[in-house]
Amino acid sequence: MHRRLAAAAVAGLVVFAVLVGWLVVARLTATPAERLVDLDVYRNAGTSVLHGRDLYGYLSHPPQRLPFTYPPFAALLAVPLAWLSFAAAGIVWTLGELACTVGLTAVGFRPLLRRFGQWWPLLLGLLAGLLTLTLPLRDEIKFGQVDELLALLCVLDCLRPRRTQGVLIGIATAVKLTPAVFVVYLFVRGSRRAALTAAATFAGCTLAAAAILPADSHRYWTDALFHTERLRSNAGTSNQSLRGMWLRALPGHSRAVAIAWLLSAVIVAVIGLWRARAASRRGAEVTAVALVGLTAVLVSPVSWIHHLVWLPLVIGVLIGTGRNWQQLAVASVVWGFFVLRIPWLGSHAAAGRTLVPVGRIVQDGFGLMALVLLLLLPVRMARPVTLRHNDEVNQGGDS
Repeated sequence: MHRRLAAAAVAGLVVFAVLVGWLVVARLTATPAERLVDLDVYRNAGTSVLHGRDLYGYLSHPPQRLPFTYPPFAALLAVPLAWLSFAAAGIVWTLGELACTVGLTAVGFRPLLRRFGQWWPLLLGLLAGLLTLTLPLRDEIKFGQVDELLALLCVLDCLRPRRTQGVLIGIATAVKLTPAVFVVYLFVRGSRRAALTAAATFAGCTLAAAAILPADSHRYWTDALFHTERLRSNAGTSNQSLRGMWLRALPGHSRAVAIAWLLSAVIVAVIGLWRARAASRRGAEVTAVALVGLTAVLVSPVSWIHHLVWLPLVIGVLIGTGRNWQQLAVASVVWGFFVLRIPWLGSHAAAGRTLVPVGRIVQDGFGLMALVLLLLLPVRMARPVTLRHNDEVNQGGDS
């Protein structure tokens, strides 16, 4: 019995390595100008903390010259990266990203995995590898981003026993403000204690950072936070949020964009949180988390393509137990859609003269698909899922 499980684990690891190995090698050996550019920003932030450098004035190495845009607490957590060489940090970070992909896949596909008994590690390796081939997760590795880790923190927090929830979401929000949507979700769901715990954890982390980095904290919360142009062009193809779509649809009309974005963001937030609450009340907590994640991507002022790291949960929910061929077909189409460089194909078409309207729609493809999934992701009845000690992947889940 144990030998079979061990053999399945080894086989799953081999399959996963075969599917993602080329991507890892390509990114770790890319030219310095294109190698893990966001990890370079994080590592520089850690160095700034160690050497008392201006956290929000220092730019990464040319030709990218990217600023640090996260709260000061994130810079404190980045200090260990500064102790490593960039090559070593890249290896450690990339392996961590792959581990997060496996973790998100294990949670999202639990109903399917548990059908395979002791062979579930083999299937997990295959699924995680295939999901890594989607453009958002490829970009996550390409840039050396932190989004998968934050998503995993939010997922694990929501699946814990309710009396212990909130801390991980609070930490994730202190690192990057987007997970704050999960604090609202906890409150809307009726988990007032967890919401307060998350808010208190966020406040504690933020105040701790302010005590250590007072000048940088003052600059972030009074100035840097409100300058989204520090993130480069918000109207670029990579921004697949509602605001990004409005910026491309109404170029040069900043007031109209602001009004359209705020109105649409409120509507989407209400729908997304309402559906997430409905899913949670049916015991489909993984579905609820996926819906909140999609909501966060859509309503955020800037959501790059790699922010769509919720795909392992979304596609897992679409597949369910894998017994319905229609669900399998839909999940396969969604997976294939995100494997392709759809927004960039639309960007090239929009640059021409004859296909501009169609090109604009295709350019917004990932954002529009996220909206469709938010509206149509099935909310099924399920047994409540919580993570406990010794709770194996094949012993429960969304169904």
